[in-house]
Amino acid sequence: MDGTDLVGRTAVVTGASRGLGREISSRLASSGARVVAIARDAAGLEDAVAGMPGSVSALPVDLADVDGIADAVAGVGDVDVLVNAAAVMSARRSKTLESSLDDWRSVRAVDLDAPFALISAFVPGMVERRWGRVVNVTACLGRMTGPGTAGGLAPYRVAKAGLNALTRNLAHEQGMGRRGVLVDATCPGHCRSDMGGPDAPRSVEEGADTAVWLACRPGTPSDPPPTGRLWEDRVEVPW
Repeated sequence: MDGTDLVGRTAVVTGASRGLGREISSRLASSGARVVAIARDAAGLEDAVAGMPGSVSALPVDLADVDGIADAVAGVGDVDVLVNAAAVMSARRSKTLESSLDDWRSVRAVDLDAPFALISAFVPGMVERRWGRVVNVTACLGRMTGPGTAGGLAPYRVAKAGLNALTRNLAHEQGMGRRGVLVDATCPGHCRSDMGGPDAPRSVEEGADTAVWLACRPGTPSDPPPTGRLWEDRVEVPW
């Protein structure tokens, strides 16, 4: 693994019971982090955690209950790495004028509002300690160039675009790494997960790689690496 190990660090990963979140959790634990794995499915999360190396604990949290997130994670303690990997997809034919307000809100809650709530819970401590990594797993469908402008999947596309914007905004507020906190987003691509389906062209391992790389990048406030970016396969891509 390129970069620094995470021995002595605590990482929180959402969506950790399966797919990208599960792979990211396992690889961060292999890098030495104490991982707090979050997912809604308590039984599935326990099964996932049981197969991971290192120090991994399960914390069942329903991220759709955004108002309850702060209390749910209050006992986690200091967190050094936050990976927002949980997501829900809107209906395949959910164009803007065909989406109900309930569908819009349910996707936004998990894909955008929950990351904001977790950032609010953990990033102030990172700033105080002058070291932290925030990695938002977004989507190329949320880019304002290329695939992000094609229409359809409106709740999902717009929520992911919002998460991209949140990433960029927070990074600038943190001095683009000069306060010790790196904030980045990654497009994992179309992966063979529950969301992506069995015929997707990329493996979960390929999709998780950039998120793990971002979480483990070295850097100091006086010499931060490039941050506030959108990355795919460790290469910056346009927003």
